[in-house]
Amino acid sequence: MAEAFARLHGANHIEAFSAGSKPAAAVHPLAIVLMAERGCDISARQPKSLDAFKERKFDCAVTMGCGDDGPSLKAKSREDWDIPDPWSLDEAGYRRVRNLVEKKVQSLLARLLYHGSPADKAREPGKY
Repeated sequence: MAEAFARLHGANHIEAFSAGSKPAAAVHPLAIVLMAERGCDISARQPKSLDAFKERKFDCAVTMGCGDDGPSLKAKSREDWDIPDPWSLDEAGYRRVRNLVEKKVQSLLARLLYHGSPADKAREPGKY
């Protein structure tokens, strides 16, 4: 969900990736439905392992408090968002997690895009 929201709200200004230490075999069907409510089609996405990104360098790595081993990634900065794993939640719980993830992503994007380099600060507010 975080990757999809970063792509949605960050448009052409960021690259976003999502991975886990123990990725599921498929994207949760409820995630697909609830993300579609926000205009994000994640139906073709496949969960990925952190191993796929072990050689890549990131500006920021975010862990979701679900026990993932984000520290194995090379990143200039790190954040841990203590967000419940929605996998076993009912629809209302999953929706609350989705909304929390979206707010966290928007906040991170605002900080990265507008409080980073001088070029970032020159961007017009609201234009991700």
